[in-house]
Amino acid sequence: MGKLIHAKNAGLFTRAAKEFGTPVYVYDEATLIEKCRDVLAMPNAFGLHVRYAMKANSNRTLLRIVDRQGLLIDASSLNEARRAHLAGISLKKIMLTTQEVPEGEDRAELERMMLGGMKYNVCSLRQLREIAEFAKENDIGLSMRIHPGVGAGESATRNTGDDYSCFGVHRNDLEEALAFARGMGLRFNAVHTHIGSGGKPKIWRENIDRELGFVKQYFPDADTVSFGGGLKEARMPDEIAADIEELGLYAKQRVEEFFEETGRKLVMEIEPGTYVMANCGFLVTKVVDKKSTGENGFLFLIANGGMEVNTRPLLYGSRHPFYVVSQEGKLLSSDFDESTLSNRDELVVVGICCESGDSQSLDEAGQIVPRRMREPEIGDLFVIGGTGAYCSAMSPFNYNSHTQIPEVLLTAGQELKLIRRRQTLEQIVENEI
Repeated sequence: MGKLIHAKNAGLFTRAAKEFGTPVYVYDEATLIEKCRDVLAMPNAFGLHVRYAMKANSNRTLLRIVDRQGLLIDASSLNEARRAHLAGISLKKIMLTTQEVPEGEDRAELERMMLGGMKYNVCSLRQLREIAEFAKENDIGLSMRIHPGVGAGESATRNTGDDYSCFGVHRNDLEEALAFARGMGLRFNAVHTHIGSGGKPKIWRENIDRELGFVKQYFPDADTVSFGGGLKEARMPDEIAADIEELGLYAKQRVEEFFEETGRKLVMEIEPGTYVMANCGFLVTKVVDKKSTGENGFLFLIANGGMEVNTRPLLYGSRHPFYVVSQEGKLLSSDFDESTLSNRDELVVVGICCESGDSQSLDEAGQIVPRRMREPEIGDLFVIGGTGAYCSAMSPFNYNSHTQIPEVLLTAGQELKLIRRRQTLEQIVENEI
């Protein structure tokens, strides 16, 4: 099904709505498997590890699908690492890259997981100092995330490599960190840099060159180099996805040249999240009301799911494809089919939260941007595409005391399988004292 909803499969969403209610996330297993195979086929010189950035979507069923396809895991918190392990994923397949400095029981758990094979990616001088004695005593090789001082992303808040972000050991602190590590007898067998999400291919290629320079100059023991994630995915029809083949060929060439210069064969890593998961997911909502703000205003569609289930438009001004599906399962409107779009009506889609930013039709400045579509009737379905990544995992689902919505997997056999139950109000308040 992928990012396109065709007339022949629009009825799947009415099936999901009738069986599980709305709003509901629906994930397409076939597309997820296809995307996993796509990234695993990326050209490389001496081997490739693909780590799924599980912060994009951490549902247990989806993690297991990704694991079965051969992807490893990049965890952004100790709880994410725990969660992946609870899903049945070996600790040896997990790398922890976090801003946390675990203490107490969390520290003890970190040590247990590292002894079990989890890779620890040092991201600060303090993290390095705190873990040094334990790593030395147990002869554990570490990874280091380097802050290169240069980054890129689709918005300022998705740039993780410039001076406005603080992810990794900054290049200015690198020599101090490595001097301390040498004094402790530590070794780094992996090096990692991630510059941002959805950046331009030219910047991604420049990051490859820069990081290989770090490896050559500072990391004689490294056998693995991670170029991070941030591979652009195309949610909208006018967007262009990253060319995995082209980027892989460039990385392959540069790693081969590195081998010719140094005699060292490096295994390449990437850590896609959005690229793997985004277009596997759909958010199915129902049109519950319509309002107008007059002749010089807007016609608003009120859907029963908004910022609490997809906060990306509010956070980033992100665009997602819109589909209107009738109650009978007929596709009425699609951003991927110009003939279905109204030449007359431009509508604004909002949710049911008491928040003026609760809209799926915003730009980066938070301004309303009406979208072309066929005007639905009350009770029709309003489906938002590209919601597999950073929607369920990131949205403030309990705002206004709304409950977290269910998640459903459309299996490769075209069955709809519940993979997360709808939260209850009792679950929201059960920890209140």
